[in-house]
Amino acid sequence: MANFETIAASVRTRAGKGVARATRREGLVPGVIYGAKQEPTLIAVDPRIVMRELKRGGWRSRLYEISVDGVTSRALMRDVQFHPVSDQPEHIDFQRLAAGERIRVSVQVSFLNEATSPGLKRGGVLNVVRHTVEVACDPDNIPEKFEADLGALDINDNVRWSNLLGVGDTRPTIIDRDFVIATIAPPTVSAEQIAEAAAAAAAAAAAPAKGKGGKAAPAKAAAAAPAKAAAPAKKK
Repeated sequence: MANFETIAASVRTRAGKGVARATRREGLVPGVIYGAKQEPTLIAVDPRIVMRELKRGGWRSRLYEISVDGVTSRALMRDVQFHPVSDQPEHIDFQRLAAGERIRVSVQVSFLNEATSPGLKRGGVLNVVRHTVEVACDPDNIPEKFEADLGALDINDNVRWSNLLGVGDTRPTIIDRDFVIATIAPPTVSAEQIAEAAAAAAAAAAAPAKGKGGKAAPAKAAAAAPAKAAAPAKKK
């Protein structure tokens, strides 16, 4: 189970675009905590904290405890809006968590034993279909990650939802099939083979141009001959 990360925030007393702009001028990112059948809480967060979490990756499945004036709320970071030019965070949304109420969350997939996979050893390529899987689970039992073991997979084998490790009591949001996570695809053409083929094609294309006084000359003469033979026909 993932640990809770603590985020300190200050409260905003009013909503609106003007208040949000004023918050940004103060060097903070306006945000909101919503959900769990409670009134939304308007907050302001240090942008350095927001960027730190975004750079870590997997932020949509990370659990947070947001401390606002001594009151702590458990939440998930759901959305971040950015400035179109500067790419700085302009607004952040958190979803408040309620114990026992299942929520949807995307969990990252980690791949194990790539070095021992028979298919990858024989030149196969790992084709990842899903880097994350969306599941429904209890907020207190959100997995930090799922694991996919590639150790026994050969070419054309695949990893499906039922093969993942660490799913616990989570339920995938795709329920109509045992969907594919990744496959071991057949080997592709190597860079050396591509270079060799290109060199051979270039050599074949350049071969006729070498004989300037050889075979190319008669072809030009043959092409010109019909034009001279047709000249007398114009004097009729």
